[in-house]
Amino acid sequence: MNVRATEAEATHANAHSEVERVVASLVARARAAQRGFEVAGQDVLDAAADAAAWAIMEPARNRQLAELAVRDTGLGNADDKFRKNYRKTLGLLRDLRGQKTTGVIARHEATGIVEIARAVGVVAAITPSTNPAATPINKIVNALKCGNAVIVAPSPKGYSSCALLIEFIHAQFARVGLAADLVQMLPAPISKAATSELMRQCDLVVATGSQANVRMAYASGTPAFGVGAGNVASIVTASADLHDAAHKIARSKTFDNATSCSSENSVVIEDAVYADMLAELTACGGVMLDAAQKAQLQGALWSNGKLSAHCTARSATAIARAAGLDDIAAREPAFLMVEETGFGADYPFSGEKLAPVLTVYRAENFDAAADIVRGIYGYMGAGHSVGLHSSDSGQAEQLGLTLPVARVIVNQAHCLATGGNFDNGLPFSLSMGCGTWGRNNFSSNLNFQQYLNITRVAYPIEEHVPELDDVLGDFFVRYGK
Repeated sequence: MNVRATEAEATHANAHSEVERVVASLVARARAAQRGFEVAGQDVLDAAADAAAWAIMEPARNRQLAELAVRDTGLGNADDKFRKNYRKTLGLLRDLRGQKTTGVIARHEATGIVEIARAVGVVAAITPSTNPAATPINKIVNALKCGNAVIVAPSPKGYSSCALLIEFIHAQFARVGLAADLVQMLPAPISKAATSELMRQCDLVVATGSQANVRMAYASGTPAFGVGAGNVASIVTASADLHDAAHKIARSKTFDNATSCSSENSVVIEDAVYADMLAELTACGGVMLDAAQKAQLQGALWSNGKLSAHCTARSATAIARAAGLDDIAAREPAFLMVEETGFGADYPFSGEKLAPVLTVYRAENFDAAADIVRGIYGYMGAGHSVGLHSSDSGQAEQLGLTLPVARVIVNQAHCLATGGNFDNGLPFSLSMGCGTWGRNNFSSNLNFQQYLNITRVAYPIEEHVPELDDVLGDFFVRYGK
């Protein structure tokens, strides 16, 4: 008998039992609070969503959260996080304003159907270190708007930001008479075991972050919404306003040090405007590396095939310094550029970088550019989005018809537009579904509708049975009976 093995097994079993007990206690408290909350009426649900939103939007609290996030995760920059926390939450409130999310929400007289919105219950919100306040608040506000309770599983690095956010939310709840147990989080230290157990015990999982967490969510046995990997490419055509395109790409590439999965990792430029577009990107602060410098950067960005934490979401200057490119760092670049011709594991710059590093491809024409993007997404990023800078709207629809993408973002700063913006009609979200291309079960921006059940009451209507020719007449005319 192996005594040590038996003791180890017992220790593991006891640890699992303790995790299960802690999570069960959180879920029980959430269920108790949620039962009364979901039937309290639309005004109460709206007040809860508004209270949570104001918890992060108030400037002093927002600044605290933004600075704490950068201090403890080392990712991004505080000013951009401050803007993201505010604008993404403001946009979400705009989207939710006037939406009915409880009780009867629609009556369809012609079909005799009445739709009733129902809460899903207790939501497990899995959130990343890249947006340790903005992503949780988006999920919390959506969930509360629909009568649910929420338990957040933050990343270990994002724990402090999430804890402070929930402290702010509870203070706002106290003002309006809401139960603090409607919004909770896993206790420290955050572990994979606790996150997995939370997914198992809750009623719905919404997972944003690493693909490991998304796969865990789908395998949890609980209904789940998870998002695919990002690796956005943008196409610049000969008809584009190059000055405008370069400024938007630069703004998107550098925002929050490219923490967003919606930041461009590649730009594919038509040959006819290649040199001019590179000049515009250079004017925006981009620095093109030569082959030797590219090799040095590759060594710094990846270690054993994995992105280096030392370069993720750091400034271009810091990354250049980490790569030993002191002459480049001395120029204080806004972003770095490398030329590439292939895609796949042998061409790591064709993948997602989560850093202000832009991979540049040269394409003979628009069709060739689309083929390059298709190749890139065959390696990584299928289903997410593609950017297009062009004056030909037909090209945008061609991409929508042929590429494996859920969104085509036209003449916009991609990372600001993909998750909804005030100058486009996409829902404000920090979680973008990638459809079956990205192994997801939805292709929209995650929004309040994913946090609802709909009950349908069916009343009898006048019977109408169609004749056979009404439904198959066209088929018979073309092909015969």
